[in-house]
Amino acid sequence: MAAYDYDEPSATHRQASSDAPSQEPGYDPNHVPDSVKSFVVHLYRHIREKNVYEIHQMYETSFQAISERFFKDTPWPSVDAVANYVDNDHVFCLLYREMWFRHLYARLQPTLKQRIDSWDNYCSLFQVVLHGVVNMQLPNQWLWDMVDEFVYQFQSFCQYRAKMKNKTEPEIALLRQFDQAWNVYGVLNFLQALVEKSAIIQILEQEKEGLEQFTATDGYDYSGGSNVLKVLGYFSMVGLLRVHCLLGDYHTGLKCLQPIEITQQGVYVSVIGSHITTIYHCGFANLMLRRYVEAIREFNKILLYIYKNKQYHQKSPQYEQILKKNEQMYALLAISLSLCPQVKLVEETVNSQLREKYGEKMIRMQRYDDEAFTIYDELFSYACPKFITPSAPSFEEPLVNYNQDAYRLQLKLFLYEVKQQQLLSGVRTFLKVYSSISLGNLAKYMEVDESKLRTILLTYKHKTHSVDNDGKTISNADVDFYMDDDWVYVADSKPPKRYGDYFLRQIVKLEAAINDLDRIKLD
Repeated sequence: MAAYDYDEPSATHRQASSDAPSQEPGYDPNHVPDSVKSFVVHLYRHIREKNVYEIHQMYETSFQAISERFFKDTPWPSVDAVANYVDNDHVFCLLYREMWFRHLYARLQPTLKQRIDSWDNYCSLFQVVLHGVVNMQLPNQWLWDMVDEFVYQFQSFCQYRAKMKNKTEPEIALLRQFDQAWNVYGVLNFLQALVEKSAIIQILEQEKEGLEQFTATDGYDYSGGSNVLKVLGYFSMVGLLRVHCLLGDYHTGLKCLQPIEITQQGVYVSVIGSHITTIYHCGFANLMLRRYVEAIREFNKILLYIYKNKQYHQKSPQYEQILKKNEQMYALLAISLSLCPQVKLVEETVNSQLREKYGEKMIRMQRYDDEAFTIYDELFSYACPKFITPSAPSFEEPLVNYNQDAYRLQLKLFLYEVKQQQLLSGVRTFLKVYSSISLGNLAKYMEVDESKLRTILLTYKHKTHSVDNDGKTISNADVDFYMDDDWVYVADSKPPKRYGDYFLRQIVKLEAAINDLDRIKLD
């Protein structure tokens, strides 16, 4: 098994060591610097005025700058300390605490009590959104971060709780007392409730008929209403996909995402973190369901997007996470193409980067020997989501760590699938060089008897086909065939050559050369 640190330190931009103390000795939760007073007063005012641009600037820039200057290794002032500056507004205090806990998770290591308090805060915040009157407009970035952080903290809590071996008696007592904190059903219910209460699925359906303008406005309400419930409901579908992937339930995860057509522009692309998370988990789920063609298409599309746009996010606090997910998706693309060699689906730019990163390993992965399985193990372990076991431990039995159990199970299932693909590599090699061949000759070349060969060919058919979300059978085969009596006939699947991309690239190069020549001044 590959030696990777399985506990992900970051959901968006974690920077601190997991061994950092949760609270510095000199930290005073009631001390509020002037810059923090100014920050909360202005943020509160902008929220009341629904000034989305200013809220976004303060949320993305000012909060990070103040954190870097004053709270690099400590939490922000407590909510009680700042409440007086914002008229003790209940909803604003919930939003402030959500940011407070997010900063704590990013910079420090939360205690068990803080993890439970953060759960309580999310419960209160989502209850207000679901059952109260929230007359606010918040930036999509902030609303996405709420859902993203909610799922991350759930994942982090499950990993923390699964390490039972060194838990102290007070920690075990707290886990027993607050056994509903970060309960998997509670997490799924909140996300599902946001989807249903927002009526986002119906809104997206009506948009197809031209009756709604959700995507065109990026989810914002320009008629004076609120975007909070609708956009939280929208991002909660991505959150559900992510949670189900963490649980290993890929089919349900993709079903939750179905109302969002990821082949088209949508609100999920308005925030790069949402865009990457959506495609990463969607691609991974398709990979695990043997829908390799879909996985390749999705990874190719997002990797090309990151390649073209990552320079615009260099100052973003999420830049490191963008680069990490970029590397993970190249690893997943290498796996997908090794199991389903459909290189024609990959853009030349992405393919060039892929060959640079994993060219040698991909050649070795085609051999299906022990070294190949080690590489599959290594890439999967590096690139897979951080799977969780959502159930609480049994406090009566000897306490053991079980945080790796879910990961080991998914790795075992994946490598079992890879082993089955070993049978297919030989068939694929021969089918590529023949247009037709008798069953006897093919059996002789493959050094198996005819009954065994029929089993291998049936396995090939089975493994190169999968079922999509609509229940239709789809093919992943790069080489397909059919049988008539004792003959195997290879279906002609040569794609038409496309010269357009080549000529467009050459035209751009020529224009660049002409521009360079025009700038040269001749004596």
